[in-house]
Amino acid sequence: MIDNIFLQVSVLMVIAVAIAFIVRLLGQPLIIAYIVAGITAGPMFFNMLHHDQRVYDAFAQFGVALLLFIIGLNLNFKHLKSIGKNSFITGVGQIIFTAVIGFAILTAMKMEVLTAVYLSVAITFSSTIIIMKLLTEKKDTETVYGRHTIGLMIVQDVIAVLLMVVVGLFTNENPAQNSASALAIKGIVSLVAIIIFSKYLLPWLLNKAAHSTELLFIFTVAWCFGLGSLFYLLGFSIEIGAIVAGITLSSSPYQPEIASRIKPLRDFFLIIFFIVLGGTMAVSSMGPLWLPALILSLFILIGNPLILYFLFRILKFTRRNSFFIGLAAAQVSEFGFVILFTGSRLGHINNEVIPIFTIVAIATIFISSYLILYSEKLYQFLLPVFNWFGPDKYLQTEILPPVYDAWVVGYDRIGRKVCQALRDLKFRFSVIDFDPRAIKQLKEEKVPAIFGDIADVELLESLPLASASLIVMTIPSTDDQVNLLNQVRKVSSETIVLANAYHSHDVKVLYEAGADYVMMPYVIGGEWVAKILKENKFTPEFFSVLKTKQLRELKSQKG
Repeated sequence: MIDNIFLQVSVLMVIAVAIAFIVRLLGQPLIIAYIVAGITAGPMFFNMLHHDQRVYDAFAQFGVALLLFIIGLNLNFKHLKSIGKNSFITGVGQIIFTAVIGFAILTAMKMEVLTAVYLSVAITFSSTIIIMKLLTEKKDTETVYGRHTIGLMIVQDVIAVLLMVVVGLFTNENPAQNSASALAIKGIVSLVAIIIFSKYLLPWLLNKAAHSTELLFIFTVAWCFGLGSLFYLLGFSIEIGAIVAGITLSSSPYQPEIASRIKPLRDFFLIIFFIVLGGTMAVSSMGPLWLPALILSLFILIGNPLILYFLFRILKFTRRNSFFIGLAAAQVSEFGFVILFTGSRLGHINNEVIPIFTIVAIATIFISSYLILYSEKLYQFLLPVFNWFGPDKYLQTEILPPVYDAWVVGYDRIGRKVCQALRDLKFRFSVIDFDPRAIKQLKEEKVPAIFGDIADVELLESLPLASASLIVMTIPSTDDQVNLLNQVRKVSSETIVLANAYHSHDVKVLYEAGADYVMMPYVIGGEWVAKILKENKFTPEFFSVLKTKQLRELKSQKG
C-alpha cells in the first residue's frame, strides 16, 4: 500500500488515463473512465482510497465547489429569456414528472422515504456538460432543438441551484449554524452586501485583474473559494457560496475568459471527485443494488425522453425536435452526484444510494451518448411509427446564428484602422481583444467584441471563425497567431487570414501555418515613406497636415 499522498494521486491519474484511452475508443465521455478508475482504486481492487480519506474528500469538495461555480458562471438568463416560456414550462414539468414517478418507483421497491426523495430528485437532472459537448460536436447548438435543449439545461441548473440552497439550510456540520430566522437574516444581509459589492466594486477589480491572465485567474479562484468560505462561516454550505460567486461574474464581459481558465482546474478536482465516488461502489454488497439501478436506468433512457417529448408536443413543437430534445436528456447529471454527496455528508442517506446512482450514471451516459450522436438515424428508423399518427401538423423554422464577414484580432494600433475600413465597407465584423480598455471602447462604439486570449483553444472552438471570409490579426505574438491559424485551417481552407510579424524569421512560420499574407509594419512604413518621396510631397505644409491629423487621432485613442 502506498502511503505517500503524492504517489497515490500519481497512480490514480495513471489508472484514470489508461482507462480513459479505452473509453475514448468507445466514443464515450471521460466521466465514465473516472468512475471506473475509482472502482478500480477502491476496496474492490487496490483499496487506495481507504487511507487519507479526508484528503480525498477535501479534493472532492474542491471539485464540487468549482463545478457549481462554473454552473453559476454559465447561467445565461438572457438566453433563457430569449426562448420564452417554453423552456421554463418543460424544465419544471420534466423535473416534477420525473421526480414523482421516480419516487413512486423507489418507494414501491421498499426504499426509505428520505432516501427515495434524494435519489428521485438526483435523477431528474440531465448532464449539461455532456449535452453541450455532444451538441457542439454535432454543430447543433443553434438549431431549434439545440437552443431549447440548452434552455432546458439552464432551467434545470437554476432549479438545482435553488435546491442546493435548500439543502444547505439543513446542514448540521457547521457549529456557526443558528436558528432558521438567524440564517435567513444572515442570508439576506450577505446577498445585499454581495449585490452592492458586485455592482460597484467588483467590475473595477475585474478591470484591473484582466490586464494579466495570471492575475485574473488567481482573482477568480480567490473569489470562488472566498465566497464559499464566507457562506460556510455564516452557517450555509460551501456549495451555495460557490454558486453565488459564479452568478456574480456571469454577466461580466470577461466571463468567457474566466470560464476557459477555470475549467482545467475544475476538471482536475472533478476527476478526484468521480474517482472517490467510484470507490464507494464496494461499500456494500453489489447484489441487491443491480435491480433498482436497472429499473432507474430504463426509466431515464425511456421514460425521461417520453416525458419531454409529450411536453414539447403540447407546446406545438415538431415531432423531430421533440424527439431530439427528449433523447438529449436521457442521462443523469454530475449534479446528481453533488446532491447525493451532500446528502451523504449530512447523514441524510445511507451508503447504498451513491453506488446505485453510479451504476445508473454509467449506463445512461454510455447509451445516451450514442442516442444523441445518432439521433437523426434513429428518428428516420422510427419515422414509420410516427407516420401512423398522420402528418405532423406543426412547423418550426430554424433561426440562423449571427455570422460575421470578418474578425479582427487585436484592436490597438493597426486593428483600429482595419475596423474603420470594415465599417466603411459595411462589413459585419467582430473584434477579439485581451485589453479591457479596448473592450470597453468597442462596447461604447457598439462594435461586437469578445474579451479573450486567442492562445486559448477552447475559446477559439466556441467562435464561428470558419464562417468568416476574412480574419485580420494585428497582435505581435507569433505563437498565438499560429494557434488561431491551426484552428481555422482545421475547418476552413477558404477563409483569408492576414497575419502580422515584426521579425523576418516569423514570416516563414506564419506562412507555413496557413496565413494568406503576413503584414510587416516596418516594411509597410518604409513603402509609405518611399511613395511620399516619389510623389514629391515632402513639403512643410504637407507634413504639417499629417502631424495635425496624427496628433488628433492619438488624442482620441488616449481618450
